[in-house]
Amino acid sequence: MFTKFGIIKRNHILSQRGASFLKAPWAGGVVLIICVIVAMILANLPATSELYHHILHMELGLYIDGELFPRGMNIEKIVNDGLMVVFFFTVGLEIRREISDGELSTPKKAILPVVAAMGGMLIPALIYAAFNAGTEVVNGWGIPTATDIAFAIGIMSLLGNRVPLSLKVFLTALAVADDLGAIFVIALFYGETPDMLLLGIALAIMVGIYIMRRLGEFRMIAYLIPACIVWILFYYSGVHATISGVAMAMLIPTEPRYSRSYFLHKADIIEKGFKAADSIANEHEAEESRLYYLRRMTQISNGSQGMSHRVEHLLMPYVNFIIMPIFALANAGVYISSAEYFNIFEYSAELGSIGMGIFFGLVLGKPIGISLFSYIAVKLGIADKPSGSTWLMLIAVACLGGIGFTMSIFVDNLAFDKATHQTFIDMGKIAILMASTVAAILGTILISIEAKREKRE
Repeated sequence: MFTKFGIIKRNHILSQRGASFLKAPWAGGVVLIICVIVAMILANLPATSELYHHILHMELGLYIDGELFPRGMNIEKIVNDGLMVVFFFTVGLEIRREISDGELSTPKKAILPVVAAMGGMLIPALIYAAFNAGTEVVNGWGIPTATDIAFAIGIMSLLGNRVPLSLKVFLTALAVADDLGAIFVIALFYGETPDMLLLGIALAIMVGIYIMRRLGEFRMIAYLIPACIVWILFYYSGVHATISGVAMAMLIPTEPRYSRSYFLHKADIIEKGFKAADSIANEHEAEESRLYYLRRMTQISNGSQGMSHRVEHLLMPYVNFIIMPIFALANAGVYISSAEYFNIFEYSAELGSIGMGIFFGLVLGKPIGISLFSYIAVKLGIADKPSGSTWLMLIAVACLGGIGFTMSIFVDNLAFDKATHQTFIDMGKIAILMASTVAAILGTILISIEAKREKRE
Protein backbone atom coordinates (compact mmCIF):
# COMPACT_ATOMS: atom_id res chain seq x y z
CA MET A 1 0.00 0.00 0.00
CA PHE A 2 2.74 2.41 0.99
CA THR A 3 4.71 1.44 -2.11
CA LYS A 4 1.69 2.12 -4.28
CA PHE A 5 1.13 5.44 -2.52
CA GLY A 6 4.81 6.32 -3.09
CA ILE A 7 4.52 5.59 -6.81
CA ILE A 8 1.40 7.74 -7.09
CA LYS A 9 3.07 10.57 -5.17
CA ARG A 10 6.22 10.35 -7.32
CA ASN A 11 4.17 10.38 -10.53
CA HIS A 12 2.24 13.40 -9.25
CA ILE A 13 5.50 15.25 -8.52
CA LEU A 14 6.88 14.34 -11.96
CA SER A 15 3.70 15.55 -13.66
CA GLN A 16 3.90 18.84 -11.73
CA ARG A 17 7.53 19.29 -12.74
CA GLY A 18 6.63 18.46 -16.34
CA ALA A 19 3.86 21.05 -16.33
CA SER A 20 6.24 23.65 -14.85
CA PHE A 21 8.82 22.85 -17.53
CA LEU A 22 6.29 23.27 -20.34
CA LYS A 23 5.25 26.66 -18.98
CA ALA A 24 8.82 27.96 -18.74
CA PRO A 25 9.62 30.51 -21.49
CA TRP A 26 12.96 28.82 -22.18
CA ALA A 27 11.54 25.29 -22.44
CA GLY A 28 10.78 25.51 -26.17
CA GLY A 29 14.37 26.53 -26.87
CA VAL A 30 15.74 23.58 -24.88
CA VAL A 31 13.53 21.15 -26.82
CA LEU A 32 14.66 22.72 -30.10
CA ILE A 33 18.33 22.36 -29.21
CA ILE A 34 17.79 18.69 -28.35
CA CYS A 35 16.00 18.14 -31.68
CA VAL A 36 18.83 19.85 -33.60
CA ILE A 37 21.36 17.51 -31.99
CA VAL A 38 19.18 14.46 -32.68
CA ALA A 39 18.68 15.53 -36.32
CA MET A 40 22.44 15.97 -36.85
CA ILE A 41 23.11 12.53 -35.35
CA LEU A 42 20.42 10.84 -37.45
CA ALA A 43 21.67 12.54 -40.63
CA ASN A 44 25.29 11.49 -40.13
CA LEU A 45 25.30 8.08 -38.45
CA PRO A 46 25.90 5.38 -41.08
CA ALA A 47 23.11 3.26 -39.60
CA THR A 48 20.45 6.01 -39.79
CA SER A 49 21.55 8.53 -42.44
CA GLU A 50 20.00 6.83 -45.46
CA LEU A 51 16.74 6.08 -43.64
CA TYR A 52 16.52 9.67 -42.29
CA HIS A 53 16.76 11.24 -45.75
CA HIS A 54 14.56 8.55 -47.30
CA ILE A 55 11.75 9.32 -44.84
CA LEU A 56 11.99 13.06 -45.49
CA HIS A 57 11.60 12.56 -49.24
CA MET A 58 8.88 9.92 -49.02
CA GLU A 59 5.80 10.99 -51.01
CA LEU A 60 2.65 11.41 -48.95
CA GLY A 61 -0.73 12.49 -50.25
CA LEU A 62 -3.73 11.32 -52.25
CA TYR A 63 -3.41 9.98 -55.76
CA ILE A 64 -6.23 11.36 -57.90
CA ASP A 65 -6.30 10.20 -61.53
CA GLY A 66 -2.70 9.07 -61.16
CA GLU A 67 -1.46 12.44 -59.85
CA LEU A 68 -0.35 13.18 -56.30
CA PHE A 69 -2.50 15.70 -54.42
CA PRO A 70 -1.24 18.09 -53.18
CA ARG A 71 1.31 18.25 -55.98
CA GLY A 72 4.88 17.20 -55.11
CA MET A 73 4.00 16.57 -51.47
CA ASN A 74 6.43 14.57 -49.33
CA ILE A 75 7.20 14.40 -45.61
CA GLU A 76 9.60 17.34 -45.73
CA LYS A 77 7.09 19.53 -47.59
CA ILE A 78 4.32 18.51 -45.21
CA VAL A 79 6.49 19.89 -42.41
CA ASN A 80 7.66 23.06 -44.20
CA ASP A 81 4.51 23.88 -46.19
CA GLY A 82 1.90 22.25 -43.95
CA LEU A 83 2.79 22.21 -40.27
CA MET A 84 4.67 25.51 -40.57
CA VAL A 85 1.40 27.14 -41.70
CA VAL A 86 0.24 26.68 -38.10
CA PHE A 87 3.48 28.31 -36.87
CA PHE A 88 2.98 31.26 -39.22
CA PHE A 89 -0.67 31.41 -38.19
CA THR A 90 0.31 31.85 -34.52
CA VAL A 91 2.93 34.42 -35.57
CA GLY A 92 0.16 36.29 -37.39
CA LEU A 93 -2.09 36.14 -34.31
CA GLU A 94 0.77 37.49 -32.16
CA ILE A 95 1.48 40.31 -34.61
CA ARG A 96 -2.19 41.22 -34.73
CA ARG A 97 -2.45 41.19 -30.93
CA GLU A 98 0.58 43.46 -30.60
CA ILE A 99 -0.82 45.84 -33.23
CA SER A 100 -4.29 45.84 -31.64
CA ASP A 101 -3.45 46.43 -27.99
CA GLY A 102 0.22 45.58 -27.42
CA GLU A 103 3.61 47.15 -27.94
CA LEU A 104 2.88 48.02 -31.58
CA SER A 105 -0.59 49.49 -30.94
CA THR A 106 0.38 53.18 -31.11
CA PRO A 107 3.01 55.04 -33.16
CA LYS A 108 4.78 56.12 -29.95
CA LYS A 109 5.07 52.52 -28.75
CA ALA A 110 5.83 51.01 -32.14
CA ILE A 111 8.32 53.44 -33.61
CA LEU A 112 11.47 52.26 -31.76
CA PRO A 113 11.05 48.47 -32.15
CA VAL A 114 9.87 48.88 -35.76
CA VAL A 115 12.81 51.14 -36.69
CA ALA A 116 15.21 48.84 -34.82
CA ALA A 117 13.77 45.81 -36.66
CA MET A 118 14.31 47.59 -39.99
CA GLY A 119 17.95 48.19 -39.10
CA GLY A 120 18.26 44.61 -37.89
CA MET A 121 17.14 43.40 -41.30
CA LEU A 122 18.86 45.92 -43.57
CA ILE A 123 22.42 45.74 -42.18
CA PRO A 124 22.64 41.91 -42.18
CA ALA A 125 21.27 41.83 -45.75
CA LEU A 126 23.91 44.37 -46.83
CA ILE A 127 26.69 42.41 -45.10
CA TYR A 128 25.61 39.20 -46.83
CA ALA A 129 25.38 41.00 -50.18
CA ALA A 130 28.85 42.51 -49.67
CA PHE A 131 30.37 39.02 -49.34
CA ASN A 132 28.35 37.53 -52.20
CA ALA A 133 27.73 40.32 -54.72
CA GLY A 134 27.84 39.10 -58.31
CA THR A 135 27.72 35.40 -57.34
CA GLU A 136 24.95 32.85 -57.73
CA VAL A 137 24.42 32.69 -53.96
CA VAL A 138 23.55 36.38 -53.55
CA ASN A 139 19.87 35.37 -53.45
CA GLY A 140 20.45 34.22 -49.87
CA TRP A 141 20.56 37.81 -48.58
CA GLY A 142 17.29 37.24 -46.67
CA ILE A 143 18.73 34.41 -44.54
CA PRO A 144 20.47 36.53 -41.86
CA THR A 145 17.64 39.07 -41.57
CA ALA A 146 15.43 37.00 -39.21
CA THR A 147 15.39 36.75 -35.42
CA ASP A 148 14.15 33.66 -33.56
CA ILE A 149 11.82 35.08 -30.91
CA ALA A 150 11.55 31.83 -28.93
CA PHE A 151 15.30 31.53 -28.32
CA ALA A 152 15.84 35.26 -27.71
CA ILE A 153 13.03 35.57 -25.16
CA GLY A 154 14.02 32.26 -23.57
CA ILE A 155 17.58 33.42 -22.93
CA MET A 156 16.37 36.74 -21.52
CA SER A 157 14.09 34.89 -19.11
CA LEU A 158 17.07 32.85 -17.89
CA LEU A 159 18.99 36.08 -17.25
CA GLY A 160 16.19 37.26 -14.96
CA ASN A 161 16.31 40.79 -13.59
CA ARG A 162 19.72 41.47 -15.14
CA VAL A 163 17.78 42.72 -18.17
CA PRO A 164 15.53 45.77 -17.53
CA LEU A 165 11.85 45.08 -18.13
CA SER A 166 11.73 47.87 -20.72
CA LEU A 167 14.39 46.07 -22.82
CA LYS A 168 12.55 42.75 -22.53
CA VAL A 169 9.46 44.47 -23.91
CA PHE A 170 11.59 46.18 -26.56
CA LEU A 171 13.17 42.94 -27.79
CA THR A 172 9.81 41.14 -27.80
CA ALA A 173 8.19 43.89 -29.86
CA LEU A 174 11.25 44.06 -32.12
CA ALA A 175 11.09 40.29 -32.73
CA VAL A 176 7.39 40.57 -33.62
CA ALA A 177 8.13 43.41 -36.05
CA ASP A 178 11.07 41.37 -37.39
CA ASP A 179 8.72 38.42 -38.00
CA LEU A 180 6.40 40.69 -39.93
CA GLY A 181 9.34 41.89 -42.03
CA ALA A 182 10.45 38.30 -42.65
CA ILE A 183 6.95 37.42 -43.82
CA PHE A 184 7.05 40.25 -46.37
CA VAL A 185 10.51 39.15 -47.53
CA ILE A 186 9.30 35.57 -48.05
CA ALA A 187 6.14 36.70 -49.84
CA LEU A 188 7.86 39.21 -52.14
CA PHE A 189 11.23 37.62 -52.89
CA TYR A 190 11.11 33.89 -52.23
CA GLY A 191 8.00 32.71 -54.03
CA GLU A 192 7.51 31.58 -57.60
CA THR A 193 5.84 33.72 -60.25
CA PRO A 194 2.27 33.54 -58.93
CA ASP A 195 -0.72 32.14 -60.78
CA MET A 196 -2.88 35.27 -60.62
CA LEU A 197 -6.14 33.37 -61.19
CA LEU A 198 -5.64 31.07 -58.19
CA LEU A 199 -4.32 33.93 -56.10
CA GLY A 200 -7.33 36.02 -57.10
CA ILE A 201 -9.71 33.24 -56.00
CA ALA A 202 -7.89 32.97 -52.66
CA LEU A 203 -8.15 36.73 -52.14
CA ALA A 204 -11.86 36.63 -53.04
CA ILE A 205 -12.42 33.93 -50.40
CA MET A 206 -10.54 36.02 -47.84
CA VAL A 207 -12.74 39.02 -48.67
CA GLY A 208 -15.74 36.76 -48.09
CA ILE A 209 -14.29 35.69 -44.72
CA TYR A 210 -13.79 39.34 -43.79
CA ILE A 211 -17.42 40.12 -44.65
CA MET A 212 -18.55 37.07 -42.68
CA ARG A 213 -16.57 38.30 -39.69
CA ARG A 214 -18.09 41.76 -39.96
CA LEU A 215 -21.54 40.17 -39.97
CA GLY A 216 -20.77 38.59 -36.60
CA GLU A 217 -19.79 34.99 -37.36
CA PHE A 218 -18.03 33.48 -34.33
CA ARG A 219 -18.05 29.74 -35.08
CA MET A 220 -14.51 28.40 -35.50
CA ILE A 221 -15.50 25.87 -38.16
CA ALA A 222 -16.69 28.73 -40.38
CA TYR A 223 -13.06 29.95 -40.54
CA LEU A 224 -11.30 26.58 -40.54
CA ILE A 225 -12.81 25.21 -43.77
CA PRO A 226 -12.09 28.36 -45.87
CA ALA A 227 -8.57 28.46 -44.36
CA CYS A 228 -7.85 24.99 -45.76
CA ILE A 229 -9.11 26.04 -49.19
CA VAL A 230 -7.00 29.22 -49.10
CA TRP A 231 -3.93 27.14 -48.17
CA ILE A 232 -4.45 24.87 -51.21
CA LEU A 233 -4.89 27.88 -53.51
CA PHE A 234 -1.74 29.54 -52.16
CA TYR A 235 0.19 26.27 -52.49
CA TYR A 236 -0.72 25.91 -56.16
CA SER A 237 -0.51 29.64 -56.97
CA GLY A 238 3.25 29.90 -56.35
CA VAL A 239 2.99 32.22 -53.33
CA HIS A 240 4.52 30.33 -50.42
CA ALA A 241 1.72 28.42 -48.71
CA THR A 242 2.77 29.48 -45.20
CA ILE A 243 1.78 33.07 -46.03
CA SER A 244 -1.83 31.88 -46.07
CA GLY A 245 -1.47 31.21 -42.34
CA VAL A 246 -0.53 34.83 -41.65
CA ALA A 247 -3.29 36.12 -43.95
CA MET A 248 -5.93 34.01 -42.20
CA ALA A 249 -4.68 35.09 -38.76
CA MET A 250 -5.52 38.68 -39.68
CA LEU A 251 -9.13 37.67 -40.37
CA ILE A 252 -9.87 35.80 -37.13
CA PRO A 253 -12.27 37.79 -34.89
CA THR A 254 -10.63 39.53 -31.96
CA GLU A 255 -13.95 40.69 -30.50
CA PRO A 256 -15.67 38.31 -28.05
CA ARG A 257 -19.12 36.96 -28.82
CA TYR A 258 -20.47 38.08 -25.42
CA SER A 259 -20.01 41.45 -23.75
CA ARG A 260 -18.67 41.87 -20.23
CA SER A 261 -22.12 42.77 -18.87
CA TYR A 262 -23.66 39.71 -20.56
CA PHE A 263 -20.97 37.47 -19.04
CA LEU A 264 -21.54 38.86 -15.53
CA HIS A 265 -25.30 38.46 -15.90
CA LYS A 266 -25.03 34.85 -17.10
CA ALA A 267 -22.34 33.99 -14.55
CA ASP A 268 -24.65 35.13 -11.76
CA ILE A 269 -27.49 32.94 -13.08
CA ILE A 270 -25.16 29.95 -13.47
CA GLU A 271 -23.78 30.39 -9.95
CA LYS A 272 -27.28 30.40 -8.48
CA GLY A 273 -28.23 27.31 -10.51
CA PHE A 274 -25.06 25.51 -9.45
CA LYS A 275 -25.75 26.23 -5.76
CA ALA A 276 -29.41 25.24 -6.16
CA ALA A 277 -28.29 21.75 -7.24
CA ASP A 278 -27.40 21.08 -3.59
CA SER A 279 -31.10 21.08 -2.73
CA ILE A 280 -31.95 18.27 -5.18
CA ALA A 281 -32.64 15.11 -3.21
CA ASN A 282 -31.53 12.66 -5.88
CA GLU A 283 -27.71 12.79 -5.87
CA HIS A 284 -27.44 11.58 -9.46
CA GLU A 285 -29.77 14.36 -10.70
CA ALA A 286 -27.90 16.87 -8.53
CA GLU A 287 -24.55 15.89 -10.08
CA GLU A 288 -26.04 16.11 -13.60
CA SER A 289 -27.33 19.59 -12.78
CA ARG A 290 -23.90 20.69 -11.53
CA LEU A 291 -22.21 19.35 -14.66
CA TYR A 292 -24.72 21.19 -16.83
CA TYR A 293 -23.96 24.52 -15.18
CA LEU A 294 -20.22 23.87 -15.36
CA ARG A 295 -20.53 23.25 -19.11
CA ARG A 296 -22.59 26.43 -19.47
CA MET A 297 -19.92 28.39 -17.59
CA THR A 298 -17.25 27.02 -19.93
CA GLN A 299 -19.32 28.03 -22.98
CA ILE A 300 -19.97 31.51 -21.64
CA SER A 301 -16.36 32.09 -20.59
CA ASN A 302 -15.07 30.91 -23.99
CA GLY A 303 -17.54 33.14 -25.78
CA SER A 304 -16.41 36.09 -23.67
CA GLN A 305 -12.87 35.84 -25.08
CA GLY A 306 -11.92 36.84 -28.62
CA MET A 307 -11.50 33.84 -30.92
CA SER A 308 -7.97 34.95 -31.86
CA HIS A 309 -6.93 34.93 -28.18
CA ARG A 310 -8.46 31.50 -27.56
CA VAL A 311 -6.90 29.99 -30.67
CA GLU A 312 -3.46 31.45 -29.93
CA HIS A 313 -3.58 30.16 -26.35
CA LEU A 314 -4.74 26.75 -27.60
CA LEU A 315 -2.11 26.39 -30.33
CA MET A 316 0.99 27.72 -28.56
CA PRO A 317 1.91 24.51 -26.66
CA TYR A 318 1.52 22.45 -29.85
CA VAL A 319 3.61 24.93 -31.85
CA ASN A 320 6.38 25.14 -29.23
CA PHE A 321 6.61 21.47 -28.33
CA ILE A 322 5.42 19.59 -31.43
CA ILE A 323 5.56 21.65 -34.63
CA MET A 324 8.84 23.49 -33.98
CA PRO A 325 10.68 20.36 -32.78
CA ILE A 326 9.44 18.46 -35.86
CA PHE A 327 10.65 21.36 -38.04
CA ALA A 328 14.07 21.14 -36.36
CA LEU A 329 14.22 17.37 -36.83
CA ALA A 330 13.33 17.71 -40.51
CA ASN A 331 15.57 20.66 -41.35
CA ALA A 332 18.60 20.67 -39.03
CA GLY A 333 19.85 17.27 -40.14
CA VAL A 334 22.69 18.32 -42.42
CA TYR A 335 24.79 15.48 -43.82
CA ILE A 336 28.43 16.43 -43.24
CA SER A 337 30.31 14.81 -46.10
CA SER A 338 33.44 16.82 -45.42
CA ALA A 339 35.01 18.87 -42.63
CA GLU A 340 34.93 21.77 -45.11
CA TYR A 341 31.25 22.26 -44.18
CA PHE A 342 32.43 23.77 -40.89
CA ASN A 343 34.84 26.13 -42.64
CA ILE A 344 32.25 28.88 -42.92
CA PHE A 345 34.96 31.49 -43.44
CA GLU A 346 36.06 30.07 -46.78
CA TYR A 347 35.72 32.60 -49.64
CA SER A 348 36.00 32.33 -53.41
CA ALA A 349 35.63 34.95 -56.13
CA GLU A 350 33.14 32.76 -58.03
CA LEU A 351 30.89 31.69 -55.15
CA GLY A 352 31.53 34.36 -52.54
CA SER A 353 30.89 32.96 -49.07
CA ILE A 354 27.48 31.85 -47.83
CA GLY A 355 28.98 31.08 -44.43
CA MET A 356 30.66 34.45 -43.91
CA GLY A 357 27.61 36.34 -45.18
CA ILE A 358 25.27 34.55 -42.78
CA PHE A 359 27.65 34.41 -39.80
CA PHE A 360 28.69 38.05 -39.85
CA GLY A 361 25.20 39.13 -40.89
CA LEU A 362 23.70 37.56 -37.76
CA VAL A 363 26.52 38.01 -35.23
CA LEU A 364 27.55 41.55 -36.24
CA GLY A 365 24.87 42.85 -38.60
CA LYS A 366 21.95 42.27 -36.24
CA PRO A 367 23.32 44.12 -33.17
CA ILE A 368 24.83 46.88 -35.32
CA GLY A 369 21.59 47.42 -37.24
CA ILE A 370 19.34 47.27 -34.17
CA SER A 371 21.56 49.53 -32.05
CA LEU A 372 22.42 52.04 -34.79
CA PHE A 373 18.86 52.55 -35.98
CA SER A 374 17.63 52.78 -32.36
CA TYR A 375 20.28 55.41 -31.59
CA ILE A 376 19.35 57.45 -34.67
CA ALA A 377 15.62 57.26 -33.85
CA VAL A 378 16.22 58.45 -30.27
CA LYS A 379 18.61 61.24 -31.32
CA LEU A 380 16.13 62.47 -33.94
CA GLY A 381 13.50 62.66 -31.22
CA ILE A 382 11.05 60.32 -32.94
CA ALA A 383 11.38 57.62 -30.24
CA ASP A 384 12.31 57.28 -26.58
CA LYS A 385 15.11 55.09 -25.27
CA PRO A 386 13.76 52.18 -23.17
CA SER A 387 13.46 53.42 -19.59
CA GLY A 388 16.05 52.31 -17.07
CA SER A 389 18.44 51.02 -19.73
CA THR A 390 21.85 52.11 -20.96
CA TRP A 391 23.07 52.05 -24.55
CA LEU A 392 25.58 49.35 -23.63
CA MET A 393 22.77 47.16 -22.27
CA LEU A 394 20.69 47.79 -25.39
CA ILE A 395 23.64 46.70 -27.56
CA ALA A 396 24.08 43.59 -25.41
CA VAL A 397 20.39 42.72 -25.76
CA ALA A 398 20.57 43.45 -29.49
CA CYS A 399 23.18 40.68 -29.78
CA LEU A 400 20.40 38.21 -28.95
CA GLY A 401 18.70 39.39 -32.13
CA GLY A 402 21.43 37.50 -33.98
CA ILE A 403 19.81 34.19 -33.01
CA GLY A 404 18.26 33.38 -36.37
CA PHE A 405 17.50 29.65 -36.19
CA THR A 406 13.84 28.96 -37.17
CA MET A 407 13.08 31.76 -39.63
CA SER A 408 16.63 31.82 -41.00
CA ILE A 409 16.56 28.08 -41.72
CA PHE A 410 13.13 28.52 -43.28
CA VAL A 411 14.42 31.25 -45.63
CA ASP A 412 17.56 29.19 -46.33
CA ASN A 413 15.31 26.40 -47.67
CA LEU A 414 13.62 28.90 -50.00
CA ALA A 415 16.67 30.83 -51.18
CA PHE A 416 18.28 28.02 -53.18
CA ASP A 417 17.00 25.29 -55.48
CA LYS A 418 17.07 21.97 -53.64
CA ALA A 419 17.54 20.02 -56.86
CA THR A 420 20.77 21.79 -57.88
CA HIS A 421 22.03 23.63 -54.80
CA GLN A 422 21.49 21.33 -51.82
CA THR A 423 25.11 21.97 -50.80
CA PHE A 424 24.38 25.71 -50.52
CA ILE A 425 21.35 24.99 -48.33
CA ASP A 426 23.36 22.71 -46.05
CA MET A 427 26.23 25.20 -45.77
CA GLY A 428 23.69 27.89 -44.91
CA LYS A 429 22.21 25.77 -42.14
CA ILE A 430 25.63 25.10 -40.60
CA ALA A 431 26.38 28.84 -40.66
CA ILE A 432 22.98 29.62 -39.08
CA LEU A 433 23.52 27.14 -36.26
CA MET A 434 27.05 28.40 -35.57
CA ALA A 435 26.07 32.09 -35.76
CA SER A 436 22.99 31.60 -33.55
CA THR A 437 25.14 29.81 -30.94
CA VAL A 438 27.76 32.57 -30.95
CA ALA A 439 25.08 35.30 -30.81
CA ALA A 440 23.39 33.61 -27.84
CA ILE A 441 26.68 33.23 -25.94
CA LEU A 442 27.88 36.73 -26.83
CA GLY A 443 24.60 38.34 -25.81
CA THR A 444 24.50 36.43 -22.51
CA ILE A 445 28.09 37.37 -21.62
CA LEU A 446 27.67 41.07 -22.51
CA ILE A 447 24.38 41.34 -20.61
CA SER A 448 25.95 39.74 -17.53
CA ILE A 449 29.00 42.05 -17.72
CA GLU A 450 26.88 45.19 -18.16
CA ALA A 451 24.50 44.14 -15.37
CA LYS A 452 27.45 43.71 -12.96
CA ARG A 453 28.88 47.10 -14.01
CA GLU A 454 25.55 48.83 -13.43
CA LYS A 455 25.20 47.13 -10.06
CA ARG A 456 28.63 48.41 -8.95
CA GLU A 457 27.69 51.95 -9.93
